[in-house]
Amino acid sequence: MVKDEKFEEDLNLLVSRLTDRKSREPEKQLLNLKGRLVQLHEENIVKINHSVMELVCAKYLVEKGYDVQVEYLLGEGLTCDLFAVKGYGSLIVEIETGFVPPEHALDPSAYIAARIASKITRYSSYAGKFALGMPPHYVLQFPHTFTMPPRERKSNELKAIKNLCDSYYQNPPVTLEEVRNARIHTIYIIDVDDVAVREVEPETYAKK
Repeated sequence: MVKDEKFEEDLNLLVSRLTDRKSREPEKQLLNLKGRLVQLHEENIVKINHSVMELVCAKYLVEKGYDVQVEYLLGEGLTCDLFAVKGYGSLIVEIETGFVPPEHALDPSAYIAARIASKITRYSSYAGKFALGMPPHYVLQFPHTFTMPPRERKSNELKAIKNLCDSYYQNPPVTLEEVRNARIHTIYIIDVDDVAVREVEPETYAKK
């Protein structure tokens, strides 16, 4: 079986596990999202591990009443994994698998910390709420500062986050004002094996 066929077959199997035939609307939305992911995979843009997590999280959001899009273009060269709208509210979810590219084999923790801090800083201004999605076996690292109201954030903490982001991501560099106003509202623990999602408040997750 060729790679593209295996990708689509895996997503078809996942959609069948996610949907209840008694309810056609979630199935319709998930099939549309699956089609989008298959097209992007053919263009070598998305991978299977990331895509299955997107679909499991999308099903959870659809059941919460959201209209969901995957790989959504925000502008300025930014594409988010999930963009969800319910009424006048919007939500961005970025999926984190913990993948570290070979060029960062000697600094994996610093690289991931910078990637997550950069995502929160860059993406959270594009929606009313921002969330990170992760598998249950992965320990997510993010600055606790992002769970605090902007007025309570200390300047030395903001500078440290900016320096961390700048050490890996400078195109373009984040500003101190962006760091000050960035916020993470929710963490979704995405269990693909059980096709389930658990929602956790960032403060609770950080304490544990």
